[in-house]
Amino acid sequence: MKAATQLETPLFDTLLKHVDTNPIAFHIPGHKGGKGMDPAFRDFIGENALKIDLINIAPLDDLHHPKAAIAEAERLAADAFRADETFFSVQGTSSAIMAMIMGVVGPNEKIIVPRNVHKSVMSALVLTGAHPVFIHPEFDETYGIAHGITASAVERALELHPDTKAVLVINPTYFGVAGDLERIVAVAHAQDVPVLVDEAHGVHLPFHDELPLSAMQAGADVAATSVHKLGGSMTGSSILNVRRGLVSPERIHAMLSMITTTSTSYLLLASLDAARRQLATKGEAMNNRALSLARTARSAINNMPHLSVYGHAELHSESTYALDETKVLVSVRELGITGFEIEKYLREKHQIEVEMSDLLNVLFIVTSADDESTIQALIDAMRDVVSVYNTSDNDSLSIMLPEIPPLALSPRDAFYEETETIPLENAVGRISAEFIMVYPPGIPIIIPGELITASTLEYIMANIEAGLPVQGLEDESLQMIKVIQQTKAIR
Repeated sequence: MKAATQLETPLFDTLLKHVDTNPIAFHIPGHKGGKGMDPAFRDFIGENALKIDLINIAPLDDLHHPKAAIAEAERLAADAFRADETFFSVQGTSSAIMAMIMGVVGPNEKIIVPRNVHKSVMSALVLTGAHPVFIHPEFDETYGIAHGITASAVERALELHPDTKAVLVINPTYFGVAGDLERIVAVAHAQDVPVLVDEAHGVHLPFHDELPLSAMQAGADVAATSVHKLGGSMTGSSILNVRRGLVSPERIHAMLSMITTTSTSYLLLASLDAARRQLATKGEAMNNRALSLARTARSAINNMPHLSVYGHAELHSESTYALDETKVLVSVRELGITGFEIEKYLREKHQIEVEMSDLLNVLFIVTSADDESTIQALIDAMRDVVSVYNTSDNDSLSIMLPEIPPLALSPRDAFYEETETIPLENAVGRISAEFIMVYPPGIPIIIPGELITASTLEYIMANIEAGLPVQGLEDESLQMIKVIQQTKAIR
């Protein structure tokens, strides 16, 4: 049989052919093509979508053991993303990240990770029992954001921990900033250590020369990539790209299967197949459009008083090596209002929803789905913001980078230990059972299993007193914290 090309969608086509046979279904889902669904919801969603909301019956292949349409769709994705193997995920990039870590490191083994990792990494550490070796990312004091880790830091960490089993890298960051991933890969591979990449915001990178290198282009071993974020598939659909050699694709796939539902969504799978086709055949044109629109927004906003847009001028180090300009990060430090307040103003006055806001910034994501009218609406709305809020500045705000406390227990051991709740002010010397972080910079001050030191407590209290958004504690008053219960002597 002739192999499919990037112009084809083998999985999506299989679903359409199945629907065309008009089968009488005596299997789940119980709504059976929408006929058994609430009419209001059915009418809104549409019958076509509901007709392909199916399960893994024989004609449609099985995500857990793909041999037909899904296997061919994954093969085409591997070719498009320059991987040896690609696996589809219908539980987002969080599950993909967990699977790639679980497939490479095990109990009591070490993995080098940036301190500003996604919570799915911490979940994987709990599930595996692995020990994290944390590296602080480079910090941008002007914008109050964390970038990536550097090759130099990875090299030092590997010297200190030669028994490390893997290095995890975030590339690009949430804000579109990429480090020198090729050099990090070279440093790790020199020690036969695989590089795992959280590429949640980089699905579009392989399809344009003016964007940072993708994980596979840079030679990384595994990359968990969100197709739904910037690639046009439905929310919750992602991929795992794998390069053979230092890792086992079969083991990684087994781990992904272990944590993936057996009631896989064919809507999500079909959207991955179709998104891959669009990226592979039209990705350059899509990126051209997105970059052109983003540059229009960047130029206009950057020229407004009291606003600045993170750009190429801010790239000055190993961790700020390249930039995805479709991420428009606007600093409002000089405007005298927080990013949180601007987000609310844009929503209420202009019906604009932003990607993210924090104390000092607002983040807008531009894609090929935008057009001149949406970009002009954004520019006009930001001009309005500047005209309304221009009274003072936030230069007095100082965002510090917290120290990394000693790890007394692995995150897994801390997760399963008995806990007790004590006043935060009395927590020095105790082992935390909770996360604490502040936005910005969004880096954990402490994670479960780490020792609460005097300097850690001082940092936490300083942020609370300054009115910064300290988050993570179960006690919203920020007065109590859960710690590992101390064993009392038996008398």
